Amino acid sequence: MRFLFILFFLSVTFQTIIAQNQFVPVDVPYKTALENAKKEGKPLFIMLYADWCPHCNLMKTEVLSDPAIMAFLNKNFVCTYKNIEKEEGIALKNQFNTKSLPTFLFLDSNETLIYALKGEMKKPEFQNELNNALNPKMQLPYLEKEFLAEPSNSDKFFTYLNTLKKGKDRTELSVPTHIYLNTQSDKQLVSELNWRVIANGVTDIKSREFQYVLNHQKEFAAVASQNRVDRKIESIVNELLRPLVDNLDTVNYYKQREVAKSIRLQKTDSLVFKYDLTLAERTEKWNFYKKVTLEDTQKLVWNDASFLKDIGNTYFKHISDKESLKKAIFWVDRSLELNDSYDGNLLEAKLYNKIKDKKKALEYAKNAKAIAKEMDWNSKEVDTLLAELNTK
Repeated sequence: MRFLFILFFLSVTFQTIIAQNQFVPVDVPYKTALENAKKEGKPLFIMLYADWCPHCNLMKTEVLSDPAIMAFLNKNFVCTYKNIEKEEGIALKNQFNTKSLPTFLFLDSNETLIYALKGEMKKPEFQNELNNALNPKMQLPYLEKEFLAEPSNSDKFFTYLNTLKKGKDRTELSVPTHIYLNTQSDKQLVSELNWRVIANGVTDIKSREFQYVLNHQKEFAAVASQNRVDRKIESIVNELLRPLVDNLDTVNYYKQREVAKSIRLQKTDSLVFKYDLTLAERTEKWNFYKKVTLEDTQKLVWNDASFLKDIGNTYFKHISDKESLKKAIFWVDRSLELNDSYDGNLLEAKLYNKIKDKKKALEYAKNAKAIAKEMDWNSKEVDTLLAELNTK
């Protein structure tokens, strides 16, 4: 009995310690927090989070629950924590153009953003950033003023850019980047330092600097590498098209895809092709899907067995005309040449069955069954298809 009592006492004590150190976000109304910050002469600290965000939850349990971190925050800032799926959180997310979670905003009493952070961090890094946020010479207004006073100074520009990108989306780095790059001639752009500027801060596909990179790839490859130049070209196309696809903005997507296509490189054509198909699937524009795949499948994904099967599967589910289905069979044939797979044979059988070619459907269904048996896989789907074919 005494032993059980000791166990119970230790359990309660342990749970009490955990509870004492557990972080609970305090949702102080924004207006109240701002007024308190003015009264106390402190910056306002806002954490934007979502309950479903794993990075937010990690910061809560491993960093913000630390007594020393909590004490430092409460001593030096007025703090409030906003869920971006609730009213004030939504408004602040939109006001500060927040695209990553968690985001930590530091505002002065005039609601000027003086510092910002995004993503998860370890305790020492987060503590160091809190110290930076309190240092006037590390804050964004001071760094911006220093940079604008001498926009050709690369050291001042990089200090400002590196601080800015801690809490801002890459697209928001574009304005100071172009202010700095406008002080550089075309020839000056081709340097290791200015390549770093272009790689990190240029997001406008039509900009002078990016167009210069496109037209002088060999020169930039000499100061960086061809691989890094390729990655930049791909990333700028991604930054142009992905938000439009994510938002199902078909009007602007069709305009901007032509800009991306004007680059006339296979790697960017492949990206446009994949975005075309994603948007067509999400908006159920099957005629557009057919047009794109008929034009470019062999040119752009002819050696990608998985992608060819994906296209074939989409045709099986959503395309009805026989000639198009025959083309899908041709693509899946190619995927089987590259990789003789169970799912490829099963898909081929389904496609043949859809165009009512029972003989060919049986042939590929039997191939799929043989692979499933050899690999000891579940063959329920192909067994169902075989039963259907054998009763016709």
